[in-house]
Amino acid sequence: MTPSLLILCDPFTSPAYTPRLRCWCDYLTAQGWHIDLYTEQGERLTFKHNYPIHEICVYRSQSTIEWAIKSIWSLLTDWRNRYFSRKVRSAIANRHYDVVLCCTFSTFPLRAAYDIACERHIPLHVDLRDIDEQAPNAQYQSHRQWWVRPLRRWYSRTNIRRRNRVLRKADAISCVSPWHKQFLSTFNTNVSLIYNGYDATIFAPQDQCSEAFEIAYVGRVYEQQMQDPTLLLEALQTIDIDLHVSWYTDAVGKSRIQRLAKQYGVERWMHYHDYVPTEQVPDILHRASILLVLSNNAAVSGAHGIMTTKFFEALGVEKPVLCVSSDEECLAQVIRDTHAGMAATNVEQVKAFIRDKYIEWQTAGFTRQAIDEKQKCLFTRQHQARQLETLLRTLIHD
Repeated sequence: MTPSLLILCDPFTSPAYTPRLRCWCDYLTAQGWHIDLYTEQGERLTFKHNYPIHEICVYRSQSTIEWAIKSIWSLLTDWRNRYFSRKVRSAIANRHYDVVLCCTFSTFPLRAAYDIACERHIPLHVDLRDIDEQAPNAQYQSHRQWWVRPLRRWYSRTNIRRRNRVLRKADAISCVSPWHKQFLSTFNTNVSLIYNGYDATIFAPQDQCSEAFEIAYVGRVYEQQMQDPTLLLEALQTIDIDLHVSWYTDAVGKSRIQRLAKQYGVERWMHYHDYVPTEQVPDILHRASILLVLSNNAAVSGAHGIMTTKFFEALGVEKPVLCVSSDEECLAQVIRDTHAGMAATNVEQVKAFIRDKYIEWQTAGFTRQAIDEKQKCLFTRQHQARQLETLLRTLIHD
């Protein structure tokens, strides 16, 4: 009998459109699962998919006024979750499902998933990519307009309370780091670890000679408490080799790095680029000599269990990873386990790592990290999709 899965998730957003969930859906569909996916209508979807994606319109215009009113009303009454729940329940009234999967980085749409699972007496599996407690001072809300930022702690506390009501009653939970698993186990005894990862069909090794020795960073740059690049900047002050540090980030990230580079007097090393389309990212990674991952000591920063997708993509292409500063937690452990590179705790480690890779680049024209292949295979999205399928089938048959 073909298992039927209802998926509820937060909106798909560019540039990556939630690759974790998309890979799972592709895999499960290929394994014969029937999938219906419901999400909030957002940006126009540009990726191919062979399963139905149903979008529900929550915001009817691009008006900031409408967004502000509905956001405040949702904060007070949970309106957004209630509205989405009503719409989905109406749309699926005559359809059968064996299990509900809710994928989110926050609270939306946990309420709808829980309502449906309860009404139909079917299992609920919740997959959490991120949680508010992992980032200090609600950093993930720092992109909001200036007049919203003073509310972000209130917003975070409200979402945490609503989220935990569902987590305590969910049949199973999956998460992305050992820290998350330990933290979430205080709410639910059935928590599994499914790391973030890389798509092995896209991110594969490819030796590509380059004219310049390049350290590349691709992604958002958060506030310094959460991501502290100063070890790299201090190393560049006294480095005795010619190199480029390329930043593929947004305007906010560019501004933050420019300010720090000026402070440390290392502007000459910096090259800034806008975000690039997702399909161009592998070429950037192949061309780079070192791939930079930004982090900070978890005990000092309060940022825990952050396993950025960019690390796993670097792992996939087998490029040397330089993590500054080491989180001295989950990310550093995986870097050690996979032999992916260096999670640096001091300037001398950074300089030694750069010099070592520079010599390799001078000799071969490219760099290639000697990754532990056994460990690397555990972080493919294909492996993780198999993990998820096992968990879902266990719920159905219990």
